[in-house]
Amino acid sequence: MSAPFDFASLGLSLALGLGLALAPIATGSARAQASVGQETPAVSAARVSALTDTLMMADVIAVMRDEGREYGQTLAAEMFPDKAGAQWDAVVALIYDPATMRSRFDAALEKTLAGAGSDLDQIEQFFGSKLGQTVLRLEVEARRALMDADVEDAAKLAWEDLRAEGGARVDAVTRFVETNDLIESNVMGAMNANLAFYRGMSESGAFPQEMTEDQMLADVWGQEPDVRAETTEWLFPFLSLAYQPLSDADLDAYVAFSETQAGNKLNAALFAAYDVVFTQISYDLGRAAASQMQGEDI
Repeated sequence: MSAPFDFASLGLSLALGLGLALAPIATGSARAQASVGQETPAVSAARVSALTDTLMMADVIAVMRDEGREYGQTLAAEMFPDKAGAQWDAVVALIYDPATMRSRFDAALEKTLAGAGSDLDQIEQFFGSKLGQTVLRLEVEARRALMDADVEDAAKLAWEDLRAEGGARVDAVTRFVETNDLIESNVMGAMNANLAFYRGMSESGAFPQEMTEDQMLADVWGQEPDVRAETTEWLFPFLSLAYQPLSDADLDAYVAFSETQAGNKLNAALFAAYDVVFTQISYDLGRAAASQMQGEDI
């Protein structure tokens, strides 16, 4: 059964929402793991809250909230154009409630950073530095700018021109993507979100015939090539736009940090935390969309 609307755009909206989450994915050898039976030291909630403040999560979530509400309009136009209205807008706003998103994110990050030890010190030091704060600000600004279709088109053209010329900046951005396995990581995040959306719709009776888990998985995997293409098409222009003001030396320093164990650990923790937050958002959207389609109060 094919999806009657563009799941890929939903997945990208959820999985690509944070520039910082485009830090490197830890490999099995790089990611520090506790030995069997070894107690993992906890990280205090206060320290995690301070870290997410440093990471500008309030600004990041504000962008994601605006993207989510905009996506809610797209979803309504594609799935139930005659049933959208103030009630649907209110439900979408509730699903993307910033306080709820931040609470879920912090709680998940607290768990995923357990045992970070001295790596956490390095994470705090880097992102609390002038360069770290500059990188974070540029990522947020670029993400918000790309909500404008004209800006996004211009960024794509600029990247194509830059890539055709080649040079150190193209090499640095490409190295950043390849070293950090950003395409694969974001594709998986998008597909997780799509599957959660399906589950929410299915459990709410949106489909004429019940969909099994295998059917949902098959349909989501069928979207993988499109999701991968859209991820790639969006990612490089985003990075190029975000890091354009950085000097080559500053960009190299950011890439170098992302290659450290601390950078690996933060990235793994962030992706895990985002998965918690956005699979829940996607599931809730699926349930809400199903109820709206069926004319139920939501």
